[in-house]
Amino acid sequence: MTPPRLFDPVRRAARLARSRARISDADFLHQRAAQGLVESLEAILRDFGDVVDLSPHPHVFARALAGSAAAGRVGTPRAVAPPDGPEDLELETGSADLIVSVLGLHWVEDLPGLLARARRVLRPDGLFMAAMFGGATLTELRQALTAAELEITGGAAARVSPFADGFDGAALLQRAGLALPVCDVDRLTVRYGDPVALMRDLRAMGETATPTGPIRPLRRDVLMRAAEIYAAQFAGADGRLEATFEIVTLSGWAPHETQQKPLPRGSATVRLADALAAVRRTRD
Repeated sequence: MTPPRLFDPVRRAARLARSRARISDADFLHQRAAQGLVESLEAILRDFGDVVDLSPHPHVFARALAGSAAAGRVGTPRAVAPPDGPEDLELETGSADLIVSVLGLHWVEDLPGLLARARRVLRPDGLFMAAMFGGATLTELRQALTAAELEITGGAAARVSPFADGFDGAALLQRAGLALPVCDVDRLTVRYGDPVALMRDLRAMGETATPTGPIRPLRRDVLMRAAEIYAAQFAGADGRLEATFEIVTLSGWAPHETQQKPLPRGSATVRLADALAAVRRTRD
């Protein structure tokens, strides 16, 4: 039995297409995420000739790469963004040295499946890198809208998209067969004058919710009450509203014989208890 979809792919594609004309007005989070990936590449002193970019706004990564120390070692990114999302990734097996995604994987219905497909597309010792929004993203907006709608209408619709728990990232990479998995979480707070300004940025980024099924319009009285709740619970001393964004960065390598491997179970030459006792004696 096929599980129900969380996102409407047609609605998502339409909103993403509209956002591409306005992303330059609100791409600061995409820039931050792309710059983080590029800085990691700068520290990896090897070439990546064939690069696939799964980002919903691929020019952001290409622009960050162009001005970096890694530009001479990384090939021109090839944008691959299927209309229904990156889970439809269909590329030749072993055709890429590097796959990147900037703030797109949180829209993927089957993230483990996408990671497994990316693993097959990578050549041995190829690298997968991605930044995605994590579970704490927009928690203030979600709480304010839910509380206001429950109070006024007695029910609440999904006004903010669900986000995965970033701390599951390393396990997902391992499950997909990627080696040396790394997962980092970067949580930042952006401050706005009012919720409307926040939602304007979300539309410009293509990050408004696109659930399946009918969408109940957000009533004006609900929005006004949500603004009051937001201000009461999440405003700073100057009255500006705080909005949390959690950027989860994942990286993993297609297995290769030259990579570091953990020692086999039972091969340790020192017992853990003895090591801990030595540490305690040193501190004493």
